Amino acid sequence: MPVTPSGLPDPVVPLSPQQEAVMRALGRLMLVMPRVLDADLQQEQRMSLSEYSVLRHLSESAHGAMRMNELAAACDMSMSGMTRLAAKLEAQGYLKRIRCERDARGLNAVLTDSGLERLRQAWPTHLASARRHIVDHLEGLDLDRLATALEAMAGGGCPPCQSSPHDISPR
Repeated sequence: MPVTPSGLPDPVVPLSPQQEAVMRALGRLMLVMPRVLDADLQQEQRMSLSEYSVLRHLSESAHGAMRMNELAAACDMSMSGMTRLAAKLEAQGYLKRIRCERDARGLNAVLTDSGLERLRQAWPTHLASARRHIVDHLEGLDLDRLATALEAMAGGGCPPCQSSPHDISPR
């Protein structure tokens, strides 16, 4: 924190009007964007954004499997919420839950062929939604710098993902 010549901390410096506008817009975006992406998936695919996210994360993981706690963290869900959602997706045949070989206390979620096919069906809807609500508004921006800044704000500590959700390879 900057200090004055007398050694006392400088008073809090307010945000500039541009900084304030960005902060307010990001706050609104964090509330609105998940809702609109979810609404598009619900309307066209009868699938929630959370369900899509689970299937996407599993499709992008090694061997189409993740520990349940890692999947919950990746989807920003509680363990109890992930357990309920995984049970629903398992009942629909989109994933299986199996005991972890190395730790019999843990469970792995494993994407089924039906789950991968369901993700492939929903992907065009999600892509169109992401383009309409996000990408189409970024014309002229340095997307690499934007992705890096957003990842830093999210506390990621790693470079932005270079994979694409359409890179869903057959298993």
